[in-house]
Amino acid sequence: MTKKKKKIGILTAGGDCPGLNAAIRGVGKTAIVEFGMEVIGFRAGYSGLIHNDYLELKESQLSGILTLGGTILGTSREKPFKNGGADAHDKPDTILQNYNDLGLDALVCIGGNGTMKTANMLSKQGLNVVGIPKTIDNDVWGTDITFGFESAVEIATEAIDRLHTTANSHQRVMIIEVMGHNAGWLALYAGTAGGGDIILLPELPYNLRSVCKKVESRYEENKPYSIVVVAEGIERPEKRTAANYIAEAIGTYTGLETRETVLGYIQRGGSPSPFDRILATRYGSFAAQCIADGNFGTMVSVIDNKTVAVPLSEVGGKTRLVRPDDPLVTIARRMGISFGDEYLK
Repeated sequence: MTKKKKKIGILTAGGDCPGLNAAIRGVGKTAIVEFGMEVIGFRAGYSGLIHNDYLELKESQLSGILTLGGTILGTSREKPFKNGGADAHDKPDTILQNYNDLGLDALVCIGGNGTMKTANMLSKQGLNVVGIPKTIDNDVWGTDITFGFESAVEIATEAIDRLHTTANSHQRVMIIEVMGHNAGWLALYAGTAGGGDIILLPELPYNLRSVCKKVESRYEENKPYSIVVVAEGIERPEKRTAANYIAEAIGTYTGLETRETVLGYIQRGGSPSPFDRILATRYGSFAAQCIADGNFGTMVSVIDNKTVAVPLSEVGGKTRLVRPDDPLVTIARRMGISFGDEYLK
């Protein structure tokens, strides 16, 4: 009697980031080559699962996508368990029906915090789910690092490097805003790698007096320019970008010339770095192994550089934030980098 092939689905949800295609490839190739599984990909995240919009993924279709940015499956911010809309209560039932009608043995959900929260809820509905964490914010609970983060750090660091030359030439204060609504990992790492003088994070309270005093002290020490790296989610008045708010404050209180740069979606685009290609491949291949082993209701993660599976129930709804005593924060302070909180101590 021939053993029935396992059939799995893959989707990418939430915001795009470098490495999504590498993860799809890692799951798909391992599932097909190593375990002889059938693989389908749902288009546009959970929306594809709701509308039964999918394509079959053959090994040949997974070749040549390792270096591509974005996602060949497309993505969306569809949240099937979120209230709102006449059909909102029907979406989870529709997903379960489609999952069963397609004869799926498992579903791989690639995404960030919101995606993992939904994946956990689908797991409770009876679906065999394995999650893969991605986001440039590096804020998914339960793993030391998400793919997409390192690529974004490279992009943001290169931008800061370029601003140094302009700031020095014109003796200006340059404020660069990077992504990070709730978590400041990108600002912390890119700011440190790029030689930022001031780094402002959503997790660490700051005051404008500290920021301005740091800029003034540098000027008095014959350092006529400063680089200020801010995460977009720092506390500020509504309807003001973080960079604009800080630039205006520094210009007003110090009289020094300021310029602002908002990197925006540039940080999320383009080809993944070699590190992220490898990390996404590790995640994808291990997800296929979890399916083969029947290890469901889990998210693959890297802890102490070991690839492991953690329960989705421990991940959903949590956010990994920068702690005040994070080793890199401590190192940065020892080197004279300000976090805008000197007058709060």
